[in-house]
Amino acid sequence: MNETKILQKLRAGDPAGLEALMDRYIPYVSAVVWNILRGHMSQEDGEEVVSDVFLAAWRQAEQLEPGRVKSWLGAVARNTSKNKLRQMGKTLPLEEDGLELPAGGDCYGALERDEEQQLVRKALESLSPQDREIFFRHYYYAQTVEEISLAMGMNGSTVKTRLRRGREKLKGSLLKEGFVYEA
Repeated sequence: MNETKILQKLRAGDPAGLEALMDRYIPYVSAVVWNILRGHMSQEDGEEVVSDVFLAAWRQAEQLEPGRVKSWLGAVARNTSKNKLRQMGKTLPLEEDGLELPAGGDCYGALERDEEQQLVRKALESLSPQDREIFFRHYYYAQTVEEISLAMGMNGSTVKTRLRRGREKLKGSLLKEGFVYEA
């Protein structure tokens, strides 16, 4: 069933539309939720957050537009997860494990990744705390420029400029340290 048909069924109150939406997007929504919760909640609480995202889609079906459903679900998943953490008195980590690289099988590769992670962390530490927060919000939490500007009380163009300058500074820092990357 295509996205337009799913939305028609949702808007008509047909449970088959919700079922199709969940079949299509539950892996994506679950990944977003668990990347934010990262073990701060039980499996049941995490599943409840995922369910809340789809319940919001059911209740707000009129807001969903073909071609934008995935981004809408992702934004709701991020916000619902963050709100749940706040309700539990937890804070969102903006440091340390936000830059883990994928693990590999060999010892040499693991050592190389550890060294790369240290170089990236060192480069990030060279940014101001505000620029570092913008970077984490954009690249780690996948927030849009608009979401960052609202959350941090900044103009959107300022956020874009800080991201661009931050990328340039990080690239310079990493190249100076001998970090080799593929573009």
